[in-house]
Amino acid sequence: MLAPLGDLAEFAGRWVGVGEGHYPTIDSFSYREEIEFSPSGKPFLAYRSRTWNAVTGQPMHTECGYLRQTASGFTELLVSQPIGLGEIYRARLEDGSLDFETATPTRSPEAKPVHEIRRRVVRRGDLLTYDMWMAHAETPLTHHLHAELRRATAS
Repeated sequence: MLAPLGDLAEFAGRWVGVGEGHYPTIDSFSYREEIEFSPSGKPFLAYRSRTWNAVTGQPMHTECGYLRQTASGFTELLVSQPIGLGEIYRARLEDGSLDFETATPTRSPEAKPVHEIRRRVVRRGDLLTYDMWMAHAETPLTHHLHAELRRATAS
């Protein structure tokens, strides 16, 4: 089932861990996260991320989409957020790292004013780390999230 994924097969599975968030307009926070990359038998992985407040356990954020290989050798990450944002990223997979090009999100008319997002995802064995930068309202592109997750199950 993983054959059409090529090098993306190494990302398949369920990953769990913790992260830290900060931004100039909010208080810093800690969170727990679960990311799933689920194979479909085609050259893409279904993607889902869910987070919870590390202190209270309250749900915080969720997003879903796809991680896919393209015929030209790029890896694309397509993300949909329930707050009215859609994102499409491209990167070259190099040594387990995906340094996604900055995406300009597509926003619904009533979505928050997010102007730009950048993501980096790195897999080293059974450790997955990621960072996210965001430009929101009047704040320029600024680091927002860092998380470290361990593989909980392989697909």
